[in-house]
Amino acid sequence: MGVPNYTENIAALKEYYSLWLECGEEAYAELAFTEEFSRNFGGLVNAAVELQQPLAGELAGFTPPVPPGFAELADTVPVDVGPSARDEVYREDRIRLYRYRPLVAESHAIPVLIVYALVNRPYIMDLQDGRSLVQGLLDTGLDVYLLDWGYPDEEDKDLTLDDYINRYLGNSVDFVRQHNGAQRINLLGVCQGGTFCLCYTALQQQKVANLVTSVTPVDFHTRRDLLSHLVRHVDIDLCVDTLGNMPGEYLNWLFLMLKPYRLTGKKYLDALDILDDEDKLATFMRMEKWIFDSPDQAGEAFRQFAKDFYQGNKLVKGEVRIGGNSVDLEQITIPVLNIYASNDHLVPLDASKALAGCISSEDYTELELPGGHIGIYVGAGARHTLPGAINDWLRERDCP
Repeated sequence: MGVPNYTENIAALKEYYSLWLECGEEAYAELAFTEEFSRNFGGLVNAAVELQQPLAGELAGFTPPVPPGFAELADTVPVDVGPSARDEVYREDRIRLYRYRPLVAESHAIPVLIVYALVNRPYIMDLQDGRSLVQGLLDTGLDVYLLDWGYPDEEDKDLTLDDYINRYLGNSVDFVRQHNGAQRINLLGVCQGGTFCLCYTALQQQKVANLVTSVTPVDFHTRRDLLSHLVRHVDIDLCVDTLGNMPGEYLNWLFLMLKPYRLTGKKYLDALDILDDEDKLATFMRMEKWIFDSPDQAGEAFRQFAKDFYQGNKLVKGEVRIGGNSVDLEQITIPVLNIYASNDHLVPLDASKALAGCISSEDYTELELPGGHIGIYVGAGARHTLPGAINDWLRERDCP
């Protein structure tokens, strides 16, 4: 009897498991887009929330433990984030506004305010040295600010989209304008933050010079939008009325459902191949830290965004109202750069490209980049390709 070749056997097992995951993902994708799946998914969520109604008070503030594998690796692998030096220049309630220290002697005249989504944390814009949109923008000489929404708690459950868009974002824009002596500033909105910037610009265009939207959902009912499809039958009122704030862990679970085989199996299988590479493993762990660093969502703001945008698709219909005012995207006439990712599983191409038919701007530019929803910000070219494109576009249009 020969000596077992453990290396070959383990490799074969990994290859088999990888193929099984890929086949499962393909089959799941077809099933998940059926009406039956969406209806039953909504029923599952609604039933789970109903079961928690008697315990809602006791569950307030509960945070599930970090997965053991992540916790053990985090003790041995550095997961520091945010290498770019910055200063807090404004705060209000939970939010913080940061200004990044310049990397070049002369900064661009008109500042750029980065607005990220409420889901997850904005340090993904400055994940690590060399994989940082912020660093790339600073390299070009842009004056960069970033709005951090913070971590809402039980006291914030009554915050609305009016609070986030007109008050927090509006006050941050006003601070940057006053701080720089500028009548108008540039906005760079990412994902839901881009949707917020669209709403704000439609209402306060006189304060915005140029608008950059990146992986931003506009039409929430495009054909291959699985996230929208899954939440179609979720009782949002039941969720908010029962839970108060929407727990970030619940949203993490929802996002994992978009690609369950890849996001809960395949990526960890692939990670086995980089355990001996300290740099690659550290990058992987930074991404894990970010993925599971999910703030709770203020209940009333979540209610309106989920119902009006995802379920009602009211943005493209001109039916969204923020603070009593209608959001009409046709009112946007300033220059707009719309960036989207070719393999985005969260915001499909059509969901972002719909913006072209909604605004009145005669200066509208689209840019498609290879990669996924987050990959275009943290990939190997994150410090050069995307920041360079944004800088070039802005400098062609900016005037102090």
